Amino acid sequence: MRHKLTGRVVVDAMGSDRAPHPEIDGALAAARDFGVRVILVGQPERVLPELERCGWRRDGDKGVEFAEAAEFIGMDEAVATAVRRKRKSSMRVGARLVADGHADGFVSAGNTGAAMATAKMVIGMLPGVDRPALAALMPTKSGRPTLILDVGANSDCKPHQMAQFAIMGDAYSRSVLGTPRPSVGLMSIGEEEAKGNDLTKEAFPLLRELESLNFVGNVEGRDVFTGQVDVIVTDGFTGNVILKLSEGLQEAVISMIKRELSASAITKAGAMLARPAFQNLKKRLDYAEYGGAPLLGVRRIVVVCHGSSNARAVRNAVRNVKEFSEHGALERIERGIAETSARDLEVLRAVAE
Repeated sequence: MRHKLTGRVVVDAMGSDRAPHPEIDGALAAARDFGVRVILVGQPERVLPELERCGWRRDGDKGVEFAEAAEFIGMDEAVATAVRRKRKSSMRVGARLVADGHADGFVSAGNTGAAMATAKMVIGMLPGVDRPALAALMPTKSGRPTLILDVGANSDCKPHQMAQFAIMGDAYSRSVLGTPRPSVGLMSIGEEEAKGNDLTKEAFPLLRELESLNFVGNVEGRDVFTGQVDVIVTDGFTGNVILKLSEGLQEAVISMIKRELSASAITKAGAMLARPAFQNLKKRLDYAEYGGAPLLGVRRIVVVCHGSSNARAVRNAVRNVKEFSEHGALERIERGIAETSARDLEVLRAVAE
């Protein structure tokens, strides 16, 4: 059943490394550019003075509202302890607003583990899902992005949870990206079934047994950017390493290209002619354009951003929530999971038990 849309998005104002500045600037930009109302959640002594410096008024002017949270969860805090004890944290207050139907989704650039645990505890899980997973779209040379999950929500996973990630990734690819029958691969260190660690060796036959999936077997790191596989499944530790490595590599390549193009008068002239192409490439590779990673498996839309996110990343994360809401993406994913064959679900239950 589709949720009634509110036109509001909650943003954790205390999450990023430079909070609350990126969150405030991003919220104001999103409200201005996309016509969405943003509820900023945070400590009033830190957020309100900065908002007011931007010309904001307490009557919700500029499309931005404020909700008070007495606490926040830091990046270096133990997740289990912080989530349990800090009941007035900006994450928990924000998630509760979404769970109670006051907003369509939640955006946070804070502690990833805390965001996942809070979403699971406060918002709740979709039927048939044990753990949520962070999904990231990776640019590829084919022009069609590859969805990889998990990229950081679960450092340690069990084989049946990897299978759930595959089902969610398949549903997301079909319902949101419009791929009729997504190919699903398992990240490993070789294409052969016998390659990999204990987790991948145990997950491989389980994924092969799921009739609803177009499982193509093991894939390797080099396959992430080819565009030959639509969905790649891995544990959150490996996925996060892949994500951060790709971001660092992209920045290094862009920097090296700039240095080479400024090496001589001839290359500088060529750079001027090719400038539009390089700008398009940089934009395509910039994580801020994607906003953040959706947390699949929870009952409402949750987008988790980098701790180093700038205002543009926060703005685009809010845009993602708005677009997901308007297109009924969450309901389509839920329906996709529900349409998974009864035999597949029975296989997962048997393994989990």
